[in-house]
Parts: sequence; C-alpha cells; structure tokens
Amino acid sequence: MVDLVIVRHGQSQANRDNIFTGWTDVPLTTKGIEQGVAVGKALQQTGIQFSDANTSYMSRAIVTTNIILEEIDQLYIPVHKTWRLNERHYGALSGRNKAVVREEVGGDQLHRWRRGYTEVPPRLTVRQHDRRYDCLGVKMPLSESLAMTQRRLLPFWEDQVATRLLDGKNQLIVAHGSSLRALIKYLDAIPDDEIDQVEVPNGKPIWYRFDEHLQVVKKTFITMDGE
Repeated sequence: MVDLVIVRHGQSQANRDNIFTGWTDVPLTTKGIEQGVAVGKALQQTGIQFSDANTSYMSRAIVTTNIILEEIDQLYIPVHKTWRLNERHYGALSGRNKAVVREEVGGDQLHRWRRGYTEVPPRLTVRQHDRRYDCLGVKMPLSESLAMTQRRLLPFWEDQVATRLLDGKNQLIVAHGSSLRALIKYLDAIPDDEIDQVEVPNGKPIWYRFDEHLQVVKKTFITMDGE
C-alpha cells in the first residue's frame, strides 16, 4: 500500500474577499496560515512519512506546503513545483468579485463557470506575461475550463506523482480548488455531469490509499482538531 494526501492551500486574501483569483498570486491570510498549521498537526497524527511534496507555482500553495512540512518535521523532503498544479485560469473574471459577477450574469451562469467541466469563463483579450512562466516557455492561458485544467495536470500526475507512488513512495500534493477537483475527478472516475457537486475546502486534507496497481482502496477525509 502507498499513500497520497491532497490539500487545498489555506485561505488566501482573495478567498476571504470572494474574488476570482486564478493565476494571480495572492498571499495567505492569518486564518490561512493557521489552517496550514492545523493540517500539519492532523497529518502528524497519521504518522505518514512522505517521500516528496508537490505544489504549484502560486505562493499561497507553496507557503502552505512549507508550513505543513515544518509541522510534520519533514522540511527536508524534495518539493516539486509545477505550473501544471496551478489553479485554473479564470480569464477575464480574474480579480473580480464573485457576488458582483453573479448580479451581472445570474447564479446559473456563474455556477457553470465555477463548477462545470467544459464551460470556459470569458477569455482575456490580451495574454498576460509572467517571468516564472516565460522562462519555461509556457504561455499563460487566456481562460481555462476544468477540462482544460485536467488536461494540463494529468501529464505531471502520470509522469511524476503516479510513477513515484508505484515505487512505494508516499506523496503530498498541495494545490488549489479547481486543480484538485480535476485530480479528484480523475482518481474517483466522477462523470462530467456530476463534478459540479464536488467542493474542495481550504485546509481540509484528503487521504488516498492505493494498492500496488494504483487502484484506490481507501479514501479518507482527515479530521481536523475541533471538528
């Protein structure tokens, strides 16, 4: 058996303010930092020894990763950062308040943009540039659906994370609401028309246990203190 734990980063300032974030870099709130500490304490109780941690290029996920690893006394393990674990790009919605967008387009359309599988939010008219991606030769998206997010995430899963799991190496992934929904859809074989029912809260770890063929044998939502 081998273990995978996936965690959405702690609360960010954009989460607190109900803002679409996407690939915009925003810091954690004090609550978000506390959530990272709580995740670390909960993981410490499981006794899982990770071989690697995996996270995105977003500071809110990277900082959460470091907080967790410090709490479980595993700061020494390799941390693999990849744009493929980034939050999905919300295009022209990025930086906008979700309540304001709801008033403009209605709840049904907002729900499809946020939770649907193939729905693409309004695209940017001008592509953004960021040195962290330019140096990789990666163009920032104009907008992404969850399906598009899953397509760019799966090569990292298959080539890196799954390969290490098959070698018996426990893995930690700290990422984002949509990128983790895309991974959960894949791992749990969730139909396209049911993924809108899946929510990944900040700072709530999910523990997968796999057999030697990487088939899920157990999925557990790790209980946090006070729950």
